[in-house]
Amino acid sequence: MRFDKVLVLRAYASGFFPMGESADSPHIDWHNPAWRGVLPLDGFHVPKRLRRTVRSGRFEIRVDSDFAGVIEGCANPRRQGTWINPPIRRVYGELFSDGHVHTVEAWRDGRLVGGLYGVALKSAFMGESMFSLESDASKVALVHLIAMLKAGGFTLLDTQMVTPHMVQFGTVEVPRPLYLALLAEALARQAVWDPGSIASAVATLLDAAGA
Repeated sequence: MRFDKVLVLRAYASGFFPMGESADSPHIDWHNPAWRGVLPLDGFHVPKRLRRTVRSGRFEIRVDSDFAGVIEGCANPRRQGTWINPPIRRVYGELFSDGHVHTVEAWRDGRLVGGLYGVALKSAFMGESMFSLESDASKVALVHLIAMLKAGGFTLLDTQMVTPHMVQFGTVEVPRPLYLALLAEALARQAVWDPGSIASAVATLLDAAGA
């Protein structure tokens, strides 16, 4: 079976996601775990210190401006257990060109220092990976992502796995049947990816979270 962008989108719509066997391997493994990581958009928690960092403007946030830089950062061989291999880079690059893959990037002094990427499918967003070269860079990017998803009418943020890093923001594990039900609901609704709304969306999110 050829690993291509059509297969990837069909897999996501069926509850599966791909990962490279390893960074150097050409093989792709498909996952549909019994328990799935989901970050409820209405339950997103922004720690107080992070709210201050976001408001400080320490990082310039850009959207969809440097996919190559983001996936390179996420695939850095110095990161333990990276799974982003050449086929993943190729296919997700094509999906980025088609408007299905998006990036949220944190820049400082003209340098990309953190960010994340994921797949948008109707009102579902599948978070794939993130990286950070400076403290809080990827966290600030995540806050901006959540704000845009909420403003655009997205209903599902699939984090795939649950990590201690994501638990602090409200990520939970849900059983496969519940995840598939949430996915079906998300695929029945259209959402809007609108980077132009990001400033007001973040302000609304932070105001709701408190000072």
